[in-house]
Amino acid sequence: MTKFAVFRMGDEVFGIEIERVVEILKPQKTYALPELPEFLSGVITVRGEVVPLLDLRMRFGIASTFKKARVMIVRYDNEKIGLVVDEVKEVTSLDKKDITHPPSIFKGLKKKYLTGLGKKGDMIIIILNLDDLLTSEEKIMLKESEGIFNGNPEPG
Repeated sequence: MTKFAVFRMGDEVFGIEIERVVEILKPQKTYALPELPEFLSGVITVRGEVVPLLDLRMRFGIASTFKKARVMIVRYDNEKIGLVVDEVKEVTSLDKKDITHPPSIFKGLKKKYLTGLGKKGDMIIIILNLDDLLTSEEKIMLKESEGIFNGNPEPG
């Protein structure tokens, strides 16, 4: 049995393994950073720590009518990243037998973003592959931008 934090974006329901989730916050003041792709909203500070924000709705091209977003702080590459989502619903457990491999494209999402599709009652949970949310280039851009924000611009 694996536990997942289940959240909504637009009409879709997603899940992330609960051990990757650090905390869930209300939206905070976001500091924009230059030259980042649009889905990288900027950074927020959480108890003095600078955390980059990734708007999953923009990343996946999901139209959202939600006014109250939430920020899920998750572990990503030995660091923390904030994921902007519409609504956090619940924590749920799924058996391995309840999770199937995703088709090559599911609801417009590429397979690399998904680890599987979970079935809970009549609800389909799109289980995200956190490790492939950003390309190598995007990770480098984010690192350089954080350096600017922290006042330690990297040479180069």
